[in-house]
Amino acid sequence: MPDRADPEENEALFEWPSPPEDIPRWALKEASPWRDLDDFNLLALAEETCGRIVELIQVSLPETLWGLHIARGRRARIYVNRQLPRIWRRFSMFHELYHLLHHTRGEAFWSGTATPMTSFEHQADMFAWAAIHREWIEGSAP
Repeated sequence: MPDRADPEENEALFEWPSPPEDIPRWALKEASPWRDLDDFNLLALAEETCGRIVELIQVSLPETLWGLHIARGRRARIYVNRQLPRIWRRFSMFHELYHLLHHTRGEAFWSGTATPMTSFEHQADMFAWAAIHREWIEGSAP
């Protein structure tokens, strides 16, 4: 049985999204300062931007869950599925980071608005694609 924490042996368990034909201009602009940063500098910028202490934690999650974030008071954690290959872990981290920065009221609040949740997920995906686009093109993708 493969080690479920080994991304390369678990690639078949996941369904990979295709990149969008066009990344919206707003997403490219918002993702610009985040591109090409290592984890340490990403967290430093995240903390400066949201005013919270932010931790990035890689854990084994079900194949259907790439990541999630939890924020309470002055602390926030972004959990990323460590079974994902590197490019998809970064995608997941940027997706959750977008939620942390822009959807601060929590899922219960946002699901009670007139805007469908799929819209919030699409925004987070576009930000994530904009942030990893150069890495994707340069061949870091699976």
